Amino acid sequence: MAIIQPLNDLSVYLSHLVKGRLWLKVIIGLVLGSGLGLLINPAWGWVPPEVSERLGSWLNLPGEVFMKLVQMVMIPLIVASIISGLVSNASDKLGSIGLRLFLYFLFTTVVAIVLGTVVAFLFNPGEYVSTHGGFSGTSMPNGTPAEQETVRFNLPESISNLIPVNPLEAMLRGELLSVVIFTIIIGIATTQIEEKMAQPVIRFIAAIQKICMIVVGWAMKLVPYAVFGLMASLLSTTGIEIFMGLGYYMLVVLLGLALLILFYLLMYGLVTRQNPLRFLSNIRDAQLLAFSTASSAAVMPLSMKVADEKLKVSSQISDFVIPIGATINMDGTALFQCVTVLFMAHAYGIELALLDVVLITFTVVGASIGTPAIPGG
Repeated sequence: MAIIQPLNDLSVYLSHLVKGRLWLKVIIGLVLGSGLGLLINPAWGWVPPEVSERLGSWLNLPGEVFMKLVQMVMIPLIVASIISGLVSNASDKLGSIGLRLFLYFLFTTVVAIVLGTVVAFLFNPGEYVSTHGGFSGTSMPNGTPAEQETVRFNLPESISNLIPVNPLEAMLRGELLSVVIFTIIIGIATTQIEEKMAQPVIRFIAAIQKICMIVVGWAMKLVPYAVFGLMASLLSTTGIEIFMGLGYYMLVVLLGLALLILFYLLMYGLVTRQNPLRFLSNIRDAQLLAFSTASSAAVMPLSMKVADEKLKVSSQISDFVIPIGATINMDGTALFQCVTVLFMAHAYGIELALLDVVLITFTVVGASIGTPAIPGG
């Protein structure tokens, strides 16, 4: 079976973006956008509300275009990348790799959720915000009687529903886990047919992957302008008070993410017996691009390049693991979602029993898997 190589041309382009200090341009855009947003905020009385609203909608345009460009190609890119990785591996290796990959993803996701739960309970950002950030006296809406009905959870049915009856409908609805399962099934089936018959499919998948990556490359040029516009639009309507009120909550999330990175480095050192700081240096370009774009889908080609060239991982492995990991192994998202749920519960004065926390854990595992690999996903 022919092997589809990583798209080195786009990887080189993305590397040039990092070397061109895209991350610095993003920070500059963040600062300038924040300043402009505060200036045109009608609360100061300098700009009429209707003018501020109109300016905010125009400033928001680059960010909307960027996110929709990435959203537009995300599912085709994920499908093409996973199938290319599957056909690049011998069929007898898929079972062992897939099982270990699933166990690793599950383990790291649970670790992320545990860390999120610990920092949320230790620092209790919800209670702090309830007394300092304007939540005092606010109660959770009760909802309608229909919304309060007890929903029965059927595990066998939930598992069977992961296999899409209509894959196109699952793609349209953004059900990423179902899309990934469908893609893996098709990819494994492709490895079972004769190479002569599979070649047209492989070439078509390679073309789709490359087309998607070209669109991603176009989207990357918009990143600094998108950050500038989104921040200006946000602060023109909300003001800086929202960040002052939620600053403690954001610091708790960042602390949890820092602890998660520390866990990764310790695990890397223990498993490989190599210097974790050297590993951190090797993945610097991918990390800087991830910071700049907030999208694991956009960073995917550069991650493959870093894995192949700097970490010396076999391209057959990286082509299979990275697309799946960028889609369903959302450890940072899992930690963030866990802290957010506990933050809201504490802010609204909701007491959580141990069983509630356990249920939150299981829910966050599923929610993080289904989160799109795009900014704001």
